[in-house]
Amino acid sequence: MTGRRPRILHLTTADMSLALLLGPQLRAFADAGYEVIGASAPGPYRADIEALGVRFVPVEHATRSMAPWKDLRALVELIRLFRRLRPDIVHTHNPKPGLYGRLAAWIARVPVVVNTVHGLYALPEDRAAKRRLVYGLERLASCCSDLELVQNPEDVATLTGIGIPAAKVQLLGNGIDLDRFDPAAASPEDRAAARADLAGDPDRLICGVVGRLVWEKGLREVFDAAAALRSRHPEVQVVVVGPMDPEKADGLGPDDLERIERESGVRFAGERRDMESVYLGMDVFVLASYREGFPRAAMEAAAMGVPVIATDIRGCRQVVDDGVTGTLVPARDAAAIERAIAALAEDPDRRRAMGRAGIQRAAEQFDQRRVIDITLDAYDRLLNK
Repeated sequence: MTGRRPRILHLTTADMSLALLLGPQLRAFADAGYEVIGASAPGPYRADIEALGVRFVPVEHATRSMAPWKDLRALVELIRLFRRLRPDIVHTHNPKPGLYGRLAAWIARVPVVVNTVHGLYALPEDRAAKRRLVYGLERLASCCSDLELVQNPEDVATLTGIGIPAAKVQLLGNGIDLDRFDPAAASPEDRAAARADLAGDPDRLICGVVGRLVWEKGLREVFDAAAALRSRHPEVQVVVVGPMDPEKADGLGPDDLERIERESGVRFAGERRDMESVYLGMDVFVLASYREGFPRAAMEAAAMGVPVIATDIRGCRQVVDDGVTGTLVPARDAAAIERAIAALAEDPDRRRAMGRAGIQRAAEQFDQRRVIDITLDAYDRLLNK
C-alpha cells in the first residue's frame, strides 16, 4: 500500500444498490482516506455513483436472475478484475455477489475479504432442502472471507449455528441518513404538496408502500386489502412507490399494474428519488414482505414520523416496536393488513403517537453513522492484522 491510499472495492449485483443503498457509506469511506471502487452490472446509476467520488467498474456478466452459466462467467470475470485492480479489500454484498465474489477474491488472493449479510435467503420456516442449500453455500463462501458483517441479529444466531466461527461474525445493523429524513425540516406547505402529489387529493388518508414491484414484497396481500377497504374506508388511498423489476421472475408487468389499479383503486407512482418528500405525504406506511434483512424503507418512514404496518418477520421486527411505533401483522394475511390500516385510519391520535415514537426510535437506533464507524473500524483492524 506504499505510495497510495488503501483501495477498497464494493461488489453488488445492481448499480442501484451502490448508488441508493450504499452511497452514503461509500462517500464516507472515501472521506476517510480510502480509494473506493464500486462494481456491479452496468446500469443507469453510473453517474450517481461517480458523483460520490467513487470509481465505477461494470461487471458485464452479473445478473439478478437465475442464470448459473452467467454466474460462472461472472466469477471468472471477477477473478480477472481483482487481479488487475489489486484491491486491498473486497467487500461483497449478498446474495449472489456474496457467494461468487468471496470465492473470486480468495482465488485472486485479495488481502482482506469482507461480506455483508443483508438477509439470508432462507428462513427457519422454509423447506429443509432450501435451508440446506442456502446455508451450505453461505458456510462454503464464508471460508473465503475474513469477516461477515451481519445486519440482522437473528441472522447472527443462524450463521454461528450452521458452523461459521463466531469470531468471524459481527453484528452490523443498518442505518439511514437522519439529516435527510428529518420531518422537522419540512414546512406545512411541503407536506401539503407531497400529499397532493401522491394522491391527487390531499384530503385522502394516504397509505404508502415503497419497494420494487415484485410479488415477494407481499403486494398481492396489499392489493387485496386495498380492494376490501374501498367500501369500508373509501377515504383510504393506497399508493405504491417503486420501479418495476423485469429481471425477477416474480416481477409485475404493465398489464398487472393496469388491472390492479382498476380492481383495487391502488395508485402506482413509479420510481422516485426524493424519498424524503414521498414520506412527507403519507399517513401510514405498509411493508408486507415475506422476507427482509433490515428494511431501509421502514426505517425511513419511521424517521419521518409515519406509523409502520409490517409483517412479523425477521428484519421488520427489528424496525417496528409493535403497538408503539406501528403494528406487526402475520405474513401473507391480507385481512390482517386491512384491519391494521382500518384501525389507524379510525384513530388519528394513535397515528400521531406512533409517529412521534418512530422518530425517537430512529434517532436512537437507525443512525447510519454507527454502521459506517463499525465498518471503518473493521477495515482498519483487518488491514493491520
